[in-house]
Amino acid sequence: MNYRLPLTAALVTLTYGMTLANAVNPVNAQALIPHTIKLNFGNVETQALALARDAAQLAQFQQYDLALSRARLAVQLSPQSYQTQAVLGSIYLRTEEYPKAIASFSNALNLKKDNASIFFSLGAAYLRNTNYQLAIDKLKQGLTLAPKSPTALFDLGNAYFLTKRYDEAIAEFNQVLKLEDKFWAATNNIGLVEYERGNVDIAIKKWEESIAQGETIEDKAAESRLALGIATYIKGDRPKGLRLAEEALKIDVRYGKPEFLKENLWGDKLLADAKTILATPTLKTLVDQSNIPLTKNDPKNTPKKS
Repeated sequence: MNYRLPLTAALVTLTYGMTLANAVNPVNAQALIPHTIKLNFGNVETQALALARDAAQLAQFQQYDLALSRARLAVQLSPQSYQTQAVLGSIYLRTEEYPKAIASFSNALNLKKDNASIFFSLGAAYLRNTNYQLAIDKLKQGLTLAPKSPTALFDLGNAYFLTKRYDEAIAEFNQVLKLEDKFWAATNNIGLVEYERGNVDIAIKKWEESIAQGETIEDKAAESRLALGIATYIKGDRPKGLRLAEEALKIDVRYGKPEFLKENLWGDKLLADAKTILATPTLKTLVDQSNIPLTKNDPKNTPKKS
């Protein structure tokens, strides 16, 4: 399953207010040139936090090997610091090493039991590792500390969806929209749920709403556009359905791969119908001629949905 940013990059706060999600301003990218690590053993904890901050910044630019080396060293220097454990877990989460992420976040949580962000991050790691009930438990615990976190509510909705608790999933997605009315991924996922329940007309309405929400934040919502095209095609308006699907794939051709759709929580019914329309000559040629790989750490695998 791909991240939704939401599907939750970790937002683990360091003591001086830096988070992994906003660890670096692009204008400061020149500060990320790899350099030799120089340790000052006069204040090991301060040095460890500085390394953790460097690691978080490097991770923002997908320099994961450098980020991991610094984060691991930070943990070695200060293993009792929840911040170093949490940053290491966040990098493991980004690189899809979910068991390691779970271990690091669990260590962080043992050191700091009142930090909602760590609960959310651990829940996200469990979710991506398909430990759905554990994900639900940790996300709900975090929400008792910070009940107005749209990304955590979104992940909780996804966990309910994946366990076929459809009413609860929709309730959580609606809570997200009460907090952020332009969070188009929540509307999109209500459509996914309704399609699986056989409510095609409701799903279509939600995908139309999702596309409109995306346009307000300059996001073309390729996923919703493709889903809308598929539903329209299956209902009988094949020319319109094909046009919408083609528009979606021209925005992001990765959605032409069933495995990518499954990673983005598409259910069995919608996947089956997707395969039907994707087999049409125009769309098949469009996908086959694309050279965009589904790479593990492609930055596009972190949809900006909030």
